[in-house]
Formats: sequence, C-alpha cells, structure tokens
Amino acid sequence: MLADPLRREGLVQWLGADGRSYRLLGERQPGDPAPQLVIWSLDSPLPPERLEAEAHHLLDRWQPAPVLLLLPPGHRYPTAFLLALPVQGLLDGAEPASLREAVATLLAGGRMVEIPSGPAEEGEPPPQPPQGLGQWLLSSGLAQIDAELRTCARLLQHGGLHPLAELVLEGRRRELAMARNLLLWLWGPLQMAWGTFPERTGGESGNPDAPEPGEPAPAGLSLTLRQRSAEGIWELLRRRLQEAAGGELSNRSGALLALDGLHPERRRDLLLALLEQFEQLRGRLQQQQPGAEALVGTWQELQPELRRQALRRMAGSYVQLPAGGVLRPVADTLVEGASLQEVDPELPDPMAMLATLLQARPLLVEGRLLGPDEPQALLYLEMLLANWLIRNAELISAEVLAACAGWPELRRYLLRPDLLATRNLERLRNQLNAQQRWSTWFQRPVQLYESRRPLFRLEGGAIDAIQLTEPRDQELRQLPWLQQMVTLALEARDALAPQLQGLLRSVGDLLVVLLTQVVGRAIGLVGRGIAQGMGRSLSRGERS
Repeated sequence: MLADPLRREGLVQWLGADGRSYRLLGERQPGDPAPQLVIWSLDSPLPPERLEAEAHHLLDRWQPAPVLLLLPPGHRYPTAFLLALPVQGLLDGAEPASLREAVATLLAGGRMVEIPSGPAEEGEPPPQPPQGLGQWLLSSGLAQIDAELRTCARLLQHGGLHPLAELVLEGRRRELAMARNLLLWLWGPLQMAWGTFPERTGGESGNPDAPEPGEPAPAGLSLTLRQRSAEGIWELLRRRLQEAAGGELSNRSGALLALDGLHPERRRDLLLALLEQFEQLRGRLQQQQPGAEALVGTWQELQPELRRQALRRMAGSYVQLPAGGVLRPVADTLVEGASLQEVDPELPDPMAMLATLLQARPLLVEGRLLGPDEPQALLYLEMLLANWLIRNAELISAEVLAACAGWPELRRYLLRPDLLATRNLERLRNQLNAQQRWSTWFQRPVQLYESRRPLFRLEGGAIDAIQLTEPRDQELRQLPWLQQMVTLALEARDALAPQLQGLLRSVGDLLVVLLTQVVGRAIGLVGRGIAQGMGRSLSRGERS
C-alpha cells in the first residue's frame, strides 16, 4: 500500500472491516513475499504525464501484481485519460464498500473502474486561429443550434408538460438535428478550402464517452469485470445492457425510429429478448467453434431465426386476439407475416465483436490494439452490441407496425396509445418510409464517401447516436450508379471549392480597388471642388 501514513491507517481500517486475512505492507522488506496487489493512493493530483509514467513504473516493478489507483477528490483528470492508464483498478472518491469490492475483484483476477462523474478539464482553452467565412458560418450556426437543444433538453427533463407541448418539443429537437446535419453538409466538406474547422466534441467523434451537444454530461462510469475471459466480458456487457434497456428509453438519436411506436413495455421486452437470443447464439457458436470465415457465415445465417424468436418472445407465445371475429395467436401470426431476412447495410462487420466475445481476442480501438479487458475496449464492445440490438429491434418494429396497420385489435396490445388512431399510425409509417428513402438515396452515399458509420448506443436512459470514422471503400464501390452520382457531386464540389475561393478573393480585391482607388478618389475630388467653390463664394460675400 503506497500512501501517506495517515491515509494508510484509514485504508487499513476499511479493509480490516471485511473480515478477511489481508497482510498489508507499507514497504517491502527483505524476505517478504511478492505482493499480490499494489494499492496506490494519491494524496494530491499529479500532472497527467507524471501520473502515467508512475503508473507504468509501478506496473513494471511489481508485475504480475495488479495496481489499484485511488484518486483524490477534485483531481480534474479527463475520463478518456483515466481509462487509458495502465492500471487494473481505479476508484475515484473511494468508499469503504467500493474499496473492499475492488480489492476482492482484483485479487480474483478481475478489473474494476469507478468514476462517479465526468470531471472538467483544467486550464484555459487554447487560442483559436482566425476564422474564415465558412468557419464562422459553421461555428455560429452550431452554437445557436446547441443553445436551442439545451433549452429543449431542460424543458423535457423538468417533466409535467402537456402531451401536446412534449410532442412539439420532440419535433423541435428533430428539426434542430436535421438543421445541424444540413449545416455540416453545407460547410463541413469545405474545410480544405476555407480553413480548419474547430474540433467537435460528442456525437461526431468515435469516443464512446463524449456527450452530444445539448445533452447533460454522463453521470459516471462503473465497470466491474469479475474475470478477464470471454465469459467475464460477456457477463459484464450483458449486465450493463440489461440495466440500460430495462428502463424508460427516450430517443436522442436525431432520427425517427420505428421502435418509438411500440408500447414502452413491449419495447423493453423486445430489447431484452434480443439480448437473450444473442446469449443463446453465442453459446451455440462457442460449442461449434467455427473458423473465421465460417463464423461470419453462420452468424448471418442464424440472424433471421434469432429475430423470429425475439419477435415471438416479445409478442407472447400464448396471447390470442380477435381478428375478423376469430381468435388468432399473435406470435404465430406476426412471425408468419413478417419479412425478417433483410440485412441492415449499416451494421458493421461482426467479426471483431464475435472474436472478442467468443475467444477474448484483442480489439482495435481508435488505431490501438487493446486487450479485451481494457476499459476502452469494453466500452467499444458495448457500443457495437448496443448498435446491433437497436438496429435489429428497428427491423422487427417496422414489421410490427406493418402488421398493426392491417390488424386494428393488435394496436392496443403492442403500440403506444396515441397510435391507436389509423391516421397517426399511417403518418408514422409514411414518415419512416420517407426517412428510409432519403437515407438510402442521399445520406448513405455521403456517409460512405466521408468514411462515416452511424452507430446507436444506450446511454443515460436514452437511445443515442454517434458517427464512427472507418474505411468504407468497398461499400462505396458497390453503390448503384445513381447513389454514386451523389458522391461524384460531392467530389466535384470539393475540387471546385479552392477555385471558387480564389475567384471570390479576386473579385473582392477588384471591388476594393474600385471603391478605394477609383470611386473614393472621384468622390474626394468632387468634395474638394465643392469645398473650394463654397470658400470662394464665402470670400466674395465678405468683400461685398
């Protein structure tokens, strides 16, 4: 235990209350056995570079003993920096219970990270370079949209609103999200010609911890990995996703979702059923142990059956409702009429997720190859798994909405109360179809050309969306010719932007010369002639 004497005595008393026979050493003496755990308690915050270097030094010195880092209050270290530290345990503001749990977990070969809140950054922000026209239009527009989003978020969080007012606010948030996307599309790709744009934090980056603008910061992070194996990793992710999907979920993705049309209980049942089916499929693949190519092929072949079983579980195997005067089983009717063979093109390659969850292989995250038990790798895996859950739930929900359009008695059981009216249901379906067409013919080609992949995640009691940057050249080459015309238009615009900038600069310089050298001098000469004429007339008047 590395700590000052007073702090060490307090930690010893906390650990002694556990009733276990721990032997705690402040300094290692000759003849003492190698430690099984190193507890490092910081008295005061260190510079980030020194903290990282000391952590590496402790890890190398006491290897293979794990290191548990106890942070002091008010340290102000960023969450991303803390997750990248080479320590197996990290507690921010440790309590007796959490300390005892962390010690027991690390001694058993697990990992534990407890960060109660997202700390603020230290220091003043770096000076920004001079803004050009495009940068000013982008930054000012985004600032106004963020202010409106924060206002809408505060109003929705307070609660107690009239249902009509709540619908208006939700529509306003979708409108602002579309305005943001339009603004980024207009000015974002011109950054090579109009100067460097400021970095955006949040949904446009690949950082899973970054919040969207206009939304509250994450409440904190809690990762407790009992075993550093595929079973331990899956158990942690399953527990976190069950907690996230088990509560009320709002839509903060900026897009209209078919999942929003389901009743909250049916929505929860569907997500939990998909998670349960994933667990069963994972166990089946572990028993078969197929190769790399056969693994992906088997995974794709079993997806339709997995969706059918999830739909059956959500609808209830023994529920019957009247249809045309005859009782019909809901689950069988929905499964028979649903088309669940479709493959979502926005789903990423499942090989990385499956290889880690089945065989605990390392994972490539933001250009770094990380062990599967690293906190950043765990968060990335959780994001991939949550994206799979949401996208499969979207596909099933769309089929449920189509079935409810021809079976009115089914709406009361599966859909929200406001969708009982035929007009509301058909309006929702038409909006979803229009959104899908717009995404297929325009948004997806742009995302492929810009190497962006939209991912859904479950965070803070809501369905959120981020953009992950990754190469998508193969998908880009497979686009039909009409979608490729969209990418060609973007490429032409990027190519013509520097010439357009030079032309506008030349026209501006010409206007400056005309206004200052020609028009300005002419006005000056005219004014001088008028002044001289008035002076002569005044002198003549005085003589007379």
